[in-house]
Amino acid sequence: MQKNGVETLLMGGQACVFYGAAEFSRDLDLLALVNAQNLIRLRQAVDELEAQVIAVPPFDEQFLQAGHAVHFRCGRADVAGLRIDVMARLRGVDGFEQLWRRRTVIDVGEQIVHLLGLEDLVRAKKTQRDKDWPMIRRLAEQNYLEHRGEPTPERVRFWMRELRTPELLIEAAARWPRQAQDEAVRRSAVAGAVGGRADLVVECLELEERQERERDRLYWQPLRRELERLRHELRL
Repeated sequence: MQKNGVETLLMGGQACVFYGAAEFSRDLDLLALVNAQNLIRLRQAVDELEAQVIAVPPFDEQFLQAGHAVHFRCGRADVAGLRIDVMARLRGVDGFEQLWRRRTVIDVGEQIVHLLGLEDLVRAKKTQRDKDWPMIRRLAEQNYLEHRGEPTPERVRFWMRELRTPELLIEAAARWPRQAQDEAVRRSAVAGAVGGRADLVVECLELEERQERERDRLYWQPLRRELERLRHELRL
């Protein structure tokens, strides 16, 4: 992708590894800028990887713009079998240009890796999938444990918004009471943490998760119907 100049951001399980919340992933999940030039570069990259689309929808701008993922399977010997999932839009997350400005850049020696920013990655993982919620908790928890000795306003705001470990949220609320009070009006789990009510924090976190799962289900309903229509057309 980088060799062909494709503007992409790494997300999914492999991005979580870079943030210290290890998750084994056999897939490469990428968010791509969708414009004419970047799609040409993306086609060049998948052609060099000898990658084929393995499911609906087809590799077409309209489906990426609608929020679908396009799924590829690589055929080239050195990456044979690798699955690459490409998306251009994520529920509840800003557009690519804003995400690119907030990206995390990591030098791994042989190349530079552009990752979805941590807060954006956490938002993107608020889905219906059971496996995403423990990962959200680990991402926020790891960031807090690693940086609580060096708090910045941005970090404290992130912790108040996204920590899902009750004891750590209560600890953070006690350490930064003003920021906790500000966030408590928007997040009931923080209100519970301000009062030191672990039972209430747990209850509020469970409600948060149920609500986000339902929002994600409703978001995907029309997209799933479109995928079913495409599958039906292929069988005809």
